[in-house]
Amino acid sequence: MRIPGFDPGLTQQYTGKVRRVVERDGSLNVGRGGGNWRDFHPYLHLINMRWPGFFAILSGGYALANTLFAVVYFSLGPHQLQGEDASSEFARFLSDFFFSAHTLTTVGYGSISPHGLAANIVAVVESMVGVLGFAVATGLLFGRVSRPSAKIGFSETMVVAPYQEGTALEFRVANRRPNDLMEVEARVVLMTVETRDGAPVRRYQQLKLERDQVMFLALTWTIVHPIDSDSPIFGLTSEDMARQQAEVVIQLKAFDETFSQTVFARYSYRHDEIQWGKRFAPAFHVNPRGDMVVDLDRLGAVSDA
Repeated sequence: MRIPGFDPGLTQQYTGKVRRVVERDGSLNVGRGGGNWRDFHPYLHLINMRWPGFFAILSGGYALANTLFAVVYFSLGPHQLQGEDASSEFARFLSDFFFSAHTLTTVGYGSISPHGLAANIVAVVESMVGVLGFAVATGLLFGRVSRPSAKIGFSETMVVAPYQEGTALEFRVANRRPNDLMEVEARVVLMTVETRDGAPVRRYQQLKLERDQVMFLALTWTIVHPIDSDSPIFGLTSEDMARQQAEVVIQLKAFDETFSQTVFARYSYRHDEIQWGKRFAPAFHVNPRGDMVVDLDRLGAVSDA
């Protein structure tokens, strides 16, 4: 179904104003629909979701499990848990809830204990649920913490700067973390909207880079696309780029020496995020001890060409 005025950001044909292909946080501008419950993978969902949501689900699941077992203990009657001293039904339910928390976590303070076959069976089942549940939660937490990821800093804007005898489209990146990234590779694609047979369609063209790989990313790396006669940007102005609703999509791949795994980073620049006639200012300095220091706050610093 095509919705007038809506554009998903990745298709060749669209019905409205073009949206970003890649959001500023690196996420792809696309969703999924039309599947069924078999397509849902709880592990992937919990691994990829944001930290506040992850802890909210863990806390909610812990509270829900204790509440359900507290209801079971409460329904067994007041004599199934030995050591309860409750003056009201609500106080007894709270006592059952806290006993459930002690059993689920296998803490077992000993002030309250199961008395009778039914209560002991429920306590055994709950202790097993607790052991398995915390094992899963620990695995998810470890998976989130240990998952390698790149924290690449990108300059706020691209620049069209003088380059040799012509100009070049440039942006700058740096590693924002102290780990070492090796064999860093860059791929840059230009997305434009053109009119074909009276209908607007997207066009994707890979941009040739002066250097598409560096051995390691110790300082900053200015990635340069020379605007020569073979470049799809050759002869275009900022107005032309705006009319074509141009977007430059970037993917970086690197080998993380700390985790011994390959990591990726994505980013994009819209046509209104390109500065013409500018060049990048230095983003590092030498400290009094003679060491090179990268100033990440100046990653996007520019000056007049």
